[in-house]
This record gives sequence, structure tokens and C-alpha cells, in this order.
Amino acid sequence: MNQPLAYVHPGAKIAKNVVIEPFTTIYNNVTIGEGTWIGSNVTIMEGARIGKNCNIFPGSVISAIPQDLKYNDEDTLAVIGDNVTIRECVTINKGTSDKMKTVIGDNCLIMAYCHVAHDCIIGNNCIFSNNSTLAGHISIGDYVVLAGMTAVHQFCSIGNHAFVTGGSLVRKDVPPYVKAAREPLSYVGINSVGLRRRGFSTDKIREIQDIYRILYQKNYNNTQASDLIEAEMEATPERDEILQFIKNSHRGIMKGYFKSNS
Repeated sequence: MNQPLAYVHPGAKIAKNVVIEPFTTIYNNVTIGEGTWIGSNVTIMEGARIGKNCNIFPGSVISAIPQDLKYNDEDTLAVIGDNVTIRECVTINKGTSDKMKTVIGDNCLIMAYCHVAHDCIIGNNCIFSNNSTLAGHISIGDYVVLAGMTAVHQFCSIGNHAFVTGGSLVRKDVPPYVKAAREPLSYVGINSVGLRRRGFSTDKIREIQDIYRILYQKNYNNTQASDLIEAEMEATPERDEILQFIKNSHRGIMKGYFKSNS
């Protein structure tokens, strides 16, 4: 249902039961799936691919060109999955020649005033609280929570089920299953509350704690800790995921937290 005061380009592909409120502008080369609601004063620019049953609140701008001087008018995309809620004044830029797309997975909640820059790849079931800001080329796994006003440096990675506390500056990679806090950003434990909510057993949570105890609390370097984890811990999907994340880290993983003597 399109309001007469909205503008929808004839080349946009809009499912029949999409609701578009007044004063919204939808450009050419846009696809919007069934059941999606687009609030007033939303701008959806070329290259947007929006899934089913999404809710996009007023003031958001989806698929604007990257804020990257290297961008040379490539034909790139901003891909948003199904059941995604995008709150007021969120900006999501499309990709560059690096990945050719920016991706938001299914069932994500992107709260007001967040920014997702070009070539970010975001997993499923993530929550980004108000004013969280992602620079370009960031990779974020599934079930990641960024509390309010978190800022993530370009090319960083954040693993599955990680929780980053509010006001954090993420300059290094954040491994899976952890809580990250303090300045500089540090390991402060595993995300046990989130893991229990998602059905992880007590034994599985204890296994993950044991892995990170070796990595962060035994004064080993990352290589020594990884070798010890591989040698002493039973091979499980979670163990292997953590080891692979450390091995593939380009910026290096965040440090552990140690209290000063002062």
C-alpha cells in the first residue's frame, strides 16, 4: 500500500503487501520483500535489497553511496535480511569494490542513530544499541550485541555471541562468546548470560570458560595458548571456532584485563 505522498521509482520491485508511508523516497534498482513496513521520511537508494517482514522507521537512509573517497560509482548493494528492525535515523551504506555489498542478516535490531558503513558483513540475530557506529570492512558474527555508543574500527571482526559494553572503542578483534569492556577494550569474561538464554548447557559454558582461561589468564602468548588449547581441550565446534578466529585475526585479538597495582 503506497501513500500518494510517497515517491516510488517505477523500476523498484515492491511486493504487493508492503506499506510505504508518506514522504518516503524509493529509488530505482530497489527490491523490498513481502510484509515490510517503511515509515515516513525514509530514503531507500539504488542497490537496496530488503527482505520480508522488515520495519524501517522514519529518517533512515538505506544504500547511500559509501563515505569512502575510493568509491568510483561501482554497482554495489546494501542487502538486508528478513525480520529486521531498523529504528529512527539509521544509515546503512552500500558496498565498494572490496566486497561489492554491505550485508545485514536476518532478525537483527538496529536501534536509532546507528551507522553501518560500506562492506560490513553482519550476521543474524544481532542487536546494535543506539548510536553504535561501524566503520568500513567490518565482520560481525551471529547473536552479537553492541551496547549503546560502541564504535568499531575498520577491518575489525567480532565473533559469534560476543557482547560489547556501552561506550566501547573496538580497535582489535573480539573473539566469540566473550564479554568485552573497559578502556582499552579487554576480555572481562564470557557472555554466560547470553549463552544461557540461547540454550547453551552448563557444561558447554564451562568448556568455553576453560578455553578462555588458558588464553587470557595463564600469561601465555596467543600462539602458546592456541597450541595448548588444541593439545589439551577436547575438539568441539566451539573450541575449533575460537581457535580459527584467533588464527584468522588480521588486527590481532583484544587483550585480557589485568588490574594495575596503583
